[in-house]
Amino acid sequence: MSNQKILIVEDDADVRLGYQVLLKAHHYETQFAADSVTAVSQARKHQPDLIILDLGLPGGDGFVVLDRFRGIPNLAVVPVIVVSARDLRGNKERALKAGARAFVQKPWNDDDLLATIGQLLGQRDIAITEPKGAPVREAS
Repeated sequence: MSNQKILIVEDDADVRLGYQVLLKAHHYETQFAADSVTAVSQARKHQPDLIILDLGLPGGDGFVVLDRFRGIPNLAVVPVIVVSARDLRGNKERALKAGARAFVQKPWNDDDLLATIGQLLGQRDIAITEPKGAPVREAS
């Protein structure tokens, strides 16, 4: 069983619930933030093992949050998965350049998301920019 902590930064309550159900079923502890300000304070407070970050957030988009995480030494090493329904190509490249370890398109596939989480938690101490075979789903 895992006791690894995942911070989910997502403003949509229904999507947060979806993450919670999925991740708790796989024995991850979850914390939540619904906006960019809370995201940074929750990350500092809970010291997550991984962060799932939406791009469309109140109080500053996910790129602002990612930049703030990268400026805090103990958070800069935490792998971040950006999950978004926004423009795939431009946002994926921008997110990875900004320090995200993976980009997953909404709506996500549970198995792909769990595989990405497992891969990143297993490689936490390895400096990578994008996991090999990171799932990216194009909008249909």
